[in-house]
Amino acid sequence: MIVPAEKELRAVLARFAQARIEHDVRPTGRTSRDLEDSTYTLCVMTGAGTVKQALLDADALLDQYRASRPSACQGDETLAA
Repeated sequence: MIVPAEKELRAVLARFAQARIEHDVRPTGRTSRDLEDSTYTLCVMTGAGTVKQALLDADALLDQYRASRPSACQGDETLAA
């Protein structure tokens, strides 16, 4: 599987969240299509078969991105507060 870039994954998650909220608040044909499109994109991007699994996979990917970043305080471990 091709791993999505963090920026694109976050953008799709934001799009999915917005579509979910809009559809829950005021469901229309447009909100239904937007939710369907963003769900499909999220599932394809994560390689998941369901939205629940896609969200779990996205969380795991974000954890991996976070773990691979150098810590801002990594070199300051000897400093006392």
